[in-house]
Amino acid sequence: MKAGVIGVGYLGKYHAQKYKDMDRVDLVGVADVDLAAAERVAKDNNCKSFHDYKELLKEVDAVSVVVPTIYHHKVALDCIAAGVDMLMEKPITTTVAEADEIIAKAEEKDLILQVGHLERFNLAVQAMIPSLTVPVFIESQRISTFKNRALDVDVILDLMIHDIDIILNIIKSPLETIHTVGAPVVTDYIDIANARLIFENGATANVTVSRIARNNTRRMRIFQPGSFINVDFAQRKVMTIHLKKNAFQANGMPKQDIVVNSFPEGDALNAEILHFVDNVINRTIPLVSGFEGRRALDVAMQVIKQIKDHQKAGVYAEDMSAR
Repeated sequence: MKAGVIGVGYLGKYHAQKYKDMDRVDLVGVADVDLAAAERVAKDNNCKSFHDYKELLKEVDAVSVVVPTIYHHKVALDCIAAGVDMLMEKPITTTVAEADEIIAKAEEKDLILQVGHLERFNLAVQAMIPSLTVPVFIESQRISTFKNRALDVDVILDLMIHDIDIILNIIKSPLETIHTVGAPVVTDYIDIANARLIFENGATANVTVSRIARNNTRRMRIFQPGSFINVDFAQRKVMTIHLKKNAFQANGMPKQDIVVNSFPEGDALNAEILHFVDNVINRTIPLVSGFEGRRALDVAMQVIKQIKDHQKAGVYAEDMSAR
């Protein structure tokens, strides 16, 4: 498979490294509007550099698209016109309408469109799937220290969309209502947010994200009849606690069977890109297709809209301008 990478900033350069080291893949080149960056990554990975990604598209079968989200729609349409399969970094686009267009056009040409929801390839996430029955309540926290990147989008599109995607994948029921709170704190965009997602079958997910914390936390707890599951995304650890019905310990607590699985050597990005390569070669449907990417984006945009509708006009703008 002849592969390329469009956009070699913070994440794109790692895509290039993974392709370079894979069997069945020839990394043809990388493209970036910053030609010096493209040349540097190309030199490190023994491939060509391009300033215009359309020239790269003439020489490849598939690409990773790792440009700012506002350019996803345009780049995707150019990839489709060139007949090139895509691994599109998340979120799929900036609007649901844009996502619908590229999904439809990719399907018309029978092209692979995979969306880069990286946490799906976290070994802890994959390990929890066999233990799921009927989740009734999910509590998720994705708390991050402040980083000088992805500050041109709300924290919902930067961080929460990971958990939204996972939750939509494991709760097999349509989403019914959303309740939100959130606010900008240090940027002009929403920096901290909470969303309560309530599904038609009664299942509820409480999702909290922040990018202004002093410590990093990436955890999810899933409660279901007879058991609950603790997932630590960062440590790649899953603890499943099975509660025995009508059986109690001396202290009054239900008797428990606890199973802990750890995966210290996982490489989610490598697994995600390898999955993309398999899909391109075998023409199979991705684990995270355009449909899943669009579904997560739709809910994320509803969360953003509701938070902004709730904000009092002028309060945050006035406070930020005073700093």
